[in-house]
Amino acid sequence: MSGLGERKAVLVDSHPLWLDAVEEVLARVPVEVVGKATTFEDASRLIEELEPELLIVETSERESRHAWLAAILQRFPNMNAIVLSISDDPADVNAALGAGAAAYVVKKAHPDDLAVAVRQTFESSIYFGKSTSANGITPSPEPQLDHPDLTRRELEILRLVAEGFSNSQLARMLWVTEQTVKFHLSNIYRKLGVSNRTEASRWAQVHGLLPHEQMQSGVS
Repeated sequence: MSGLGERKAVLVDSHPLWLDAVEEVLARVPVEVVGKATTFEDASRLIEELEPELLIVETSERESRHAWLAAILQRFPNMNAIVLSISDDPADVNAALGAGAAAYVVKKAHPDDLAVAVRQTFESSIYFGKSTSANGITPSPEPQLDHPDLTRRELEILRLVAEGFSNSQLARMLWVTEQTVKFHLSNIYRKLGVSNRTEASRWAQVHGLLPHEQMQSGVS
């Protein structure tokens, strides 16, 4: 299988400065940007010609862009797409994912978050993995919880915290900064109505998030 460094990407954004900024982020992954476009017409031509594995598209004109995204992914079903947008409206997120995007990243996010989204699009990970991850961790089956406000990522982080992983370990596992881990933890504490990781770990144990053997011995 080709390594991540061999991936090719086409970028689409109506603002040329953003195209250059995204290209700089992808160089860290690394992914090679083989084409940049400011219009759908040019982007379609580049995709047809270059057959990239990755498309990153900005979504200011949301309805037309989602329609174009759905159409281009139907033509090139093996291409992965990531949507960049200034909007964090859940309706916009759902529309982009419904059009076939593999990930949705808001433009105010840290550049590392885009790099993580690219990695998770192509590689097994704790969050998206269907089998053993690159870190040697097998995601547990998604439990049916009585607290549906937890996102999939928050649920995975909660499970790993309850298993004893530190913030720095989680950051390395998830390819994010420790600040991003802390951000997710603060949301988890708020949603669960707890004040620290010990209480959150106890909640995870009570609700069956831990492997059976750990539930038997309890959370230290």
